[in-house]
Amino acid sequence: MCGIAGFFNAYEAFVQKEEKYSSILQHMKQALSRRGPDDSGIYVQKHFGFAHARLSIIDLTTGHQPMVKTFSTKEYAIVYNGELYNQKELKQDLIQKGYAFQTTSDTEIILNGYLQYGTAFVEKLNGIFAFAIADIEKKQLHLFRDRAGVKPLFYTKKGDTVVFASELKGLFAYPDIQPIVDKRGLNEIFSIGPAKTYGCGVYKDIEELLPGYFMTCDKEGMHLHCYWKLQSRPHTDSYEETVEKTAFLVEDAIRRQMVSDVPICTFLSGGVDSSLVSAICAKELKKQGKQLHTFSFDFVDNDKYFQSNAFQPSQDRPYVEKMVAFLDSVHHFLECDTTKQIALLEDSVKAHDLPCMADIDSSLLYFCSVVAKSHKVALTGECADEIFGGYPWFHKRECFQADTFPWTMDLQPRKALLCDTFLEALHMEEYVSEAYHRSVAETPALAEDSPQEARRREISYLNLKWFMQTLLDRMDRTSMYSGLEARVPFADYRIIEYLWNVPWDMKTKDGVVKQLLREAGKSFLPKEILYRRKSPYPKTYDQKYELLLKQRVQQILEDTSSPVLQFLDSKKVSDFLNSPSDYGRPWYGQLMAGPQMLAYIIQINIWLEQYHVKIEL
Repeated sequence: MCGIAGFFNAYEAFVQKEEKYSSILQHMKQALSRRGPDDSGIYVQKHFGFAHARLSIIDLTTGHQPMVKTFSTKEYAIVYNGELYNQKELKQDLIQKGYAFQTTSDTEIILNGYLQYGTAFVEKLNGIFAFAIADIEKKQLHLFRDRAGVKPLFYTKKGDTVVFASELKGLFAYPDIQPIVDKRGLNEIFSIGPAKTYGCGVYKDIEELLPGYFMTCDKEGMHLHCYWKLQSRPHTDSYEETVEKTAFLVEDAIRRQMVSDVPICTFLSGGVDSSLVSAICAKELKKQGKQLHTFSFDFVDNDKYFQSNAFQPSQDRPYVEKMVAFLDSVHHFLECDTTKQIALLEDSVKAHDLPCMADIDSSLLYFCSVVAKSHKVALTGECADEIFGGYPWFHKRECFQADTFPWTMDLQPRKALLCDTFLEALHMEEYVSEAYHRSVAETPALAEDSPQEARRREISYLNLKWFMQTLLDRMDRTSMYSGLEARVPFADYRIIEYLWNVPWDMKTKDGVVKQLLREAGKSFLPKEILYRRKSPYPKTYDQKYELLLKQRVQQILEDTSSPVLQFLDSKKVSDFLNSPSDYGRPWYGQLMAGPQMLAYIIQINIWLEQYHVKIEL
């Protein structure tokens, strides 16, 4: 995993001002250095400038980037962030076609693949990636992003120059690209956040390359191409065949994602998703005479303060302990205290370059920083709920029938602290409604679907395009901030493709949530783990934490220079600080309730201050 950045201008020869543009690339590379602390490099040639910050996972000695190749006297260059999980097959194919390899890195496989197949080579890739290829003679820049959107890639245009980077901060390191937020961006923060519209960079004139797309830039402009999208078709496999194929896809994805030249570990919550990933990893490592390291996350004294509710019915630790004994793993129980959780709200903003999932994010940032001290690669159970239908909004009638995003059905908690003039300018309901209905209209329809099955498909599409992207962003930024590569086997595009067309009565056979996944994993897990009721990522229930948040918000109110005050109604905020917190009614997802609203306001203030955001409303 790495950080990539660069620029392209078909009309300007950067090499004639190499010192100037090399300096710019150094700044862009430095901005992304936390993503790649092991190695770095820059490349300036004619109309192109590339920068790379490397986290060494595959080919630790000869995988330096940017990678440059000359083929038939023509020069090509690549900067790449990601991992290929079918590199063995791809490399064999290219060797048979006469290509020689100087490294064992997947970067060289992609560059040779482009030489052989052109941009169509991306369709052959199974992996997580964002990369850029410079075709020097054709004066073309190609930007690519993986199908599920696991790896980020942002871009903008400054005059005739296209600028790109793994993270927004990389763009801001380019001269005269400013953090400006207009009405659209403010709606993304206040009406949609911590989610964001897919393809939207939040800042003015900045976009994110869509998952499953590549973009070609040349003298004629910027050309977007969709190389992968979901297709709805009748599911013809029997239930037994569906279980068998699901089991194969899941096991194959996990085994493929274990590829690494450094030790791997797993995140283990004791739920079915992470337990299944850990069980398969442990089995494979035992064949090699190795023992899996597992990590679980919780909060100091949460056993005292935990409050069971509909969204979080049980604590993880008892189930983690059972799985550790079952796996015979080397386990690490990690705990975060309230001081770290609040202190890292600022680092979370810096990791995302935006307000994010508040303390849900800052705690994971802390946990990843601890894991990164001993491991560079971690496999997680993320994305299974979006694909197999594990979230409450797949099942609750009011969510199923809601004419809006089911994880944010009521905008009132978001509006409760904002001043009236700002609310009047935002038009939150209209913005959210337009975003929701646009996504629903995109859902690939199937004529054979019943009205109920068609609605299930819409909810699945919303989850894949919105909720899953938020969690993938969170996992990428919190892990890469400490140089940790987090992998998500359930986001293998083959699993997403197959499960997309599996009917609901198979996914939840006999009325059991995620029964298909449980059936597929039954040979790997004990029954009590296999059928544990879903409980999401943990959060703290320590009221001292909420008290500290209130104190921070009160300080913001008392400091008249606090930039977030331009959006808030001070009286409304004061009243909110004096009201009891509701831990059971999230305003986003399953976890973000009253305390997280306070933490989110704090993050918005940090963001406005640290990034010197210019508001255009």
